[in-house]
Amino acid sequence: MKLDSSPITQHTFGEHTFYLKRDDQLHQHFSGNKARKFMSLLHNEYPSINTLIGYGSVQANSLYSLAALCKIKKWSLEFYVQRIPQWLKENPRGNYRGALEMGAKIIEVDSDVHPEQYIQQIRQPDSHCLVIPEGGRCEMAEQGIAGLASEIVNWASFRSHQQLAIALPSGTGTTSYYLQKHLQQHDIQVLTCPCVGGSQYLHKQWQELGGVAQPSVLPCDYKHHFGHLYHNEFLLWQKLHKNTNVEFDLLYDPYMWHALLPWMEQHQDTSVLYIHQGGLLGNETMLPRYQRKFER
Repeated sequence: MKLDSSPITQHTFGEHTFYLKRDDQLHQHFSGNKARKFMSLLHNEYPSINTLIGYGSVQANSLYSLAALCKIKKWSLEFYVQRIPQWLKENPRGNYRGALEMGAKIIEVDSDVHPEQYIQQIRQPDSHCLVIPEGGRCEMAEQGIAGLASEIVNWASFRSHQQLAIALPSGTGTTSYYLQKHLQQHDIQVLTCPCVGGSQYLHKQWQELGGVAQPSVLPCDYKHHFGHLYHNEFLLWQKLHKNTNVEFDLLYDPYMWHALLPWMEQHQDTSVLYIHQGGLLGNETMLPRYQRKFER
């Protein structure tokens, strides 16, 4: 099963023309940046493994992607979370619903114990289990992201007259870090913004991954709290959808575009290739939250 060579399309947003790498179209279920991070698990052989173990948020994109991966590989998935709200148990939505439909076992742990500790101390995985760090933040992710960088380099080689920058939002910063590591020798700059923590958080994550690459962190004119609802981001998301006829993720993309647009205004001689990292199933829960708050 080969998952690469996602299409690149051209769009206009306001006065800016940009390119879009459609990693959301890699596969019906296994797509976006999590597909790139977990690509090595898909392609490599693990003859002794029958169970994948992960942890994180009950609506994490990684939950859905790991469930899809396990269905393809015919593995079991155990995904440990701090809490599953009762309303969500009664009315499954988003990544939680999608993962359950693909056979994932989503397990609540005691509120006094972090899921990572629970896995190590109580679950105690044996040699038939493979434990994946939260969000796929580990060296395993490099193989698939290096493949993405190679696709970008091949595409850019036909546009050698253009100065190119790659743009994408960051959670743990894993994708932006490995992209910069493999693109810096080609003089291609990676732009990102911290959606989960601040810039110090991102730099700490990059140091833990090796610290050999430093994407450019774009500033934004307001403080962003992960998972909170912002009217300006909702309006931008709607406008972006209307202008491009492409649905973007509501959790990460609007904040990145708020940071990116001023940069594009100041660097009009540089072409931007924006990486669509998927995550659209999360809109199943985010969009109703926005509509309840701002469309009364």
